[in-house]
Amino acid sequence: MATQRVKIYSKFERFWHWAQMLLILSLLITGFGLHGFHNFIDFKTAVTLHTGAAVTLLVLWLFGFFWLFTTGTWRHFVPTITGLWGVVRFYAYGIFKGERHPYRKAYWRKHNPLQAIAYLMLKLVLFPAIWITGIIYLFYFAWRDIPYAPQWLHGVALVHTAAAFAILAFVLIHVYMLTTGHSFRDHIMPMIDGFDEVDLTAEEEAYLRKAQPSDIL
Repeated sequence: MATQRVKIYSKFERFWHWAQMLLILSLLITGFGLHGFHNFIDFKTAVTLHTGAAVTLLVLWLFGFFWLFTTGTWRHFVPTITGLWGVVRFYAYGIFKGERHPYRKAYWRKHNPLQAIAYLMLKLVLFPAIWITGIIYLFYFAWRDIPYAPQWLHGVALVHTAAAFAILAFVLIHVYMLTTGHSFRDHIMPMIDGFDEVDLTAEEEAYLRKAQPSDIL
């Protein structure tokens, strides 16, 4: 295999990434405001902004999932135990000793085993938990007359808030990881221009140079 700079993030992936970042940040700020952690904006405005950002993000996720399955990009998120221990050991020990990251990106495997598991859990557990509870909370007026509705609402709110804090933890870890290994710029640039260094087989390189020459430098 040879290491080449290849476009592995499409325009939609980059738009999806940065749009999610802005919307999730908006949701966290307004959500903390609704819980009384700050008073930067009044409650009514926070509700309006939180709801608007949530609906926009939900639509973005629906388009994103459709895109993942129609383009075959879902393969990047299939978990594997191959090389998992080496990656876990690196983040727990090797990274502090200056060791080289044991995982090398491949054309159809952009994420290391630990990333794949983390992103899969984010998409299959945390994201559904946050938007399902959010929708239930938003439409409380439609079920507020059922027995024990206030108690159910409290439980929904707890799950929603717990999922939000879990997503916040993911964001903080994600940002922290950008400060490790390569320079911060090297970590960010792939999500700006789409290009990153990946290991290509001879067949993959030949295909890209013939069919998609603009995607390989």
